[in-house]
Amino acid sequence: MDNRNEGFTGGFPDAVYNSQTVFRTLMDCMARPGSLGLVTPELMPPAPLGVAAGALMLTLCDHDTPVWLSPKIAQSNVPGWLAFHCGAPLTREKSEARFAFLEAGAHLPAIAHFALGAQDYPDRSTTLVIEIEALDGGRPLNLTGPGIRDVTHLAPRGLPAELLAQWTDNRALFPRGLDVVLTAGRQMIGLPRTCKITALEV
Repeated sequence: MDNRNEGFTGGFPDAVYNSQTVFRTLMDCMARPGSLGLVTPELMPPAPLGVAAGALMLTLCDHDTPVWLSPKIAQSNVPGWLAFHCGAPLTREKSEARFAFLEAGAHLPAIAHFALGAQDYPDRSTTLVIEIEALDGGRPLNLTGPGIRDVTHLAPRGLPAELLAQWTDNRALFPRGLDVVLTAGRQMIGLPRTCKITALEV
């Protein structure tokens, strides 16, 4: 198959309307951690980027937002696709990234290597977009915290073990710290830095 044009095709059919739709879905997911969001616009990002991750890339990234890509994504057609549709610069320095994208199964670097914001400007932190196998069928987790009534249950499959191991330290940095969006196909779940994640015994 000829993939030379993959960097120029597969974007939003209606960039303004579609990006607004995806942005509202993301904001709802971040306001209600653990709630499931669905990307409805048609798009075909280059592999290994999933549809929801690609939609977030088109929605959030622009020429003012340095982007860090996992090694596998960086070696794919995604950098060209990102440059053509968003004009966002790539960075190899995790601490400079406003957004970072990892494919399913990728090793998650230490959270402390990304931008964690400052006390006066906590929004100057990296948002991690992590593709996983599925948003159900995995190890059961409980989420508690702002935006959650009592407790939310979820069981993401393929969640990097490094994320759970580092999340308590990330949450302790509040108001600093980074936010995470889990994606699988067309679906997404928001994990803002304020939520507490408790892994349950299987």
